[in-house]
Amino acid sequence: MSTPKPVTPTITAQQQALRESLPFSDTQDFDDATRGLVARRTPNAVTNDAGEVVWDNDTYAFLDGDAPDTVNPSLWRQSQLSAIQGLFEVVPGIYQVRGMDLSNTTFVEGDEGVVVIDTLLSNETGAAALALYREHRGDRPVKAIVYTHSHADHFGGTKGFVSAEDVDSGRVKVFAPEGFVEHAVSENVYAGVAMNRRAAYMYGAALARGPQGQVGAGLGQTISTGVVSFIPPTDTISTTGHEEVVDGVRMVFQMAPGTEAPSEMLIHLPDFHALCAAEDATHTLHNLLTLRGAVVRDPHAWAHYLTETIDLFGGDIEVVFASHHWPTWGKERVVAYLQNQRDIYAYLHDQTLRLLNKGLTGPEIAEEIQLPPALENAWNARGYYGSISHNVKAIYQRYLGWFDGNPAHLWEHTPVERAKRYAKLAGGVDALVANAREAFDAGDFRWAAEAANHAVFAEPDHAAARELLADTYEQLGYGSENGTWRDFYLSGATELRDGQFGTPTETNAPDVIANLSPEMLFDAVAIQVNGPKAWDERLAIDVVVSDTDQRYRVWLANGVLSYSAAPQQGDADATITATRASLPALAAGDPAALTAAGIQVTGDASALGRLTAVLDPGDKNFAIVTP
Repeated sequence: MSTPKPVTPTITAQQQALRESLPFSDTQDFDDATRGLVARRTPNAVTNDAGEVVWDNDTYAFLDGDAPDTVNPSLWRQSQLSAIQGLFEVVPGIYQVRGMDLSNTTFVEGDEGVVVIDTLLSNETGAAALALYREHRGDRPVKAIVYTHSHADHFGGTKGFVSAEDVDSGRVKVFAPEGFVEHAVSENVYAGVAMNRRAAYMYGAALARGPQGQVGAGLGQTISTGVVSFIPPTDTISTTGHEEVVDGVRMVFQMAPGTEAPSEMLIHLPDFHALCAAEDATHTLHNLLTLRGAVVRDPHAWAHYLTETIDLFGGDIEVVFASHHWPTWGKERVVAYLQNQRDIYAYLHDQTLRLLNKGLTGPEIAEEIQLPPALENAWNARGYYGSISHNVKAIYQRYLGWFDGNPAHLWEHTPVERAKRYAKLAGGVDALVANAREAFDAGDFRWAAEAANHAVFAEPDHAAARELLADTYEQLGYGSENGTWRDFYLSGATELRDGQFGTPTETNAPDVIANLSPEMLFDAVAIQVNGPKAWDERLAIDVVVSDTDQRYRVWLANGVLSYSAAPQQGDADATITATRASLPALAAGDPAALTAAGIQVTGDASALGRLTAVLDPGDKNFAIVTP
């Protein structure tokens, strides 16, 4: 493994300027993050059945004292807070386990058992969190699971808390917002390979921990690398004000679709005077477009729903807690916190629209926008996870798309072809590298990254270009206040120096794929069709789902896999008969997998082989910082 380089004077000066500009004497967050501590898990490393470590919060023990110059001091502070781990009492009867994964899990005690809100990302960390809770609060049975939204770090650990049989038998209810299954499954399958590969960069799960490595991701420290599970909800919540009572626990739901997730809801617990804000109010400016990739979120709706939250519950709540970070107590502080969170999204939305209507492009607006001092100095509005820069560009994209209106940008060359032409313009790759080196030495790391990136894309094996680009990314990482920016930069540097580290955590897990509806399954297969390879292929397959009495015609023509549940004329080449549970084996594209799953094929069996022959699965190790 390569050795990190020292920080440059440019970054050291930047860190000092930030120390002098932000209110580091305000330690309220540290009081809140440690309040109610019941017990810590010592040591806090979690292993899987094979003895492999899937989570180790103890690797962040170095987060002590003042920030070194290799870490942005504001991010260092946030990471210190996020690394605080253990079982905490929020109020009597509500407990959280924090520092056991990227997200939190919450236990609300009822008459006999507990309602669990969100279940972490992995079964292993979920089980460890439940064990820590039961060690100190007794062996209470889980009566219900509540998924606040459709991201994997809030449902992936469910089988660490309950089994599918517990849910199927009716012993445990599972609540989720409307649209949960569709969004949870589709996000992790349709573009899951690319999202997971990029998430490896975003969360830095493969990076070394330390002052010159991964220090945290802003929303939490990193993601666990255990088994992701999925149990579908038994009860769907669709209206604001809907109330459920489970084991004596009253829950009043507020719908917030299209905010931090396409399917999301907040939970008022009136008997505790508490609000679970899901992921719509955390101690950071959140993402409007996550760097791993997703649909652009709606900051206007996000702000609207937080206003509604204050209107509905602000007069009652004494504490607000979320699926990440630490709670906030006191009615006035709670409302002020929610207002800050609302205002940051509203401000970015409104000002971006104001400036784009003056003709500014996304990158120009991102440089132009300046926050009001009240938000600039509010720790919970700082850009540790989302950033002003990439959120503004996301808003621009949401309204106007990728094209900025400049005809020169309408039909640009690919990155490799553009890089070759930049190299020629500069007088060759060596000259391009020399220009990048000059920028690096001057502390202009943004230009150094651009120039060196062109050099690497023009000539990927150019050792000096790769080394300089890695050094540049490293300095940009050292200076980043945003945890995911730091992770991206340092991941890029690591792969340039040491080779690709792949995808440590995959959320397109078998449990998730098993919950694809037949229609979603066919879509997932269609995405894998290699269009040019399938141009001349023609076939039709009937799919019979025997236990649900569903029948589909699936056909391949013109490089497109289409399907319909309507009766079709003519005979299919072959018929596949499967149960709802076995049908997802079709996504594997492997005839042997169909046989193993007990799927029957009648008619011309070669039709299925011709289909699988044109499938082209994603590459979970695709290149990012090289062509």
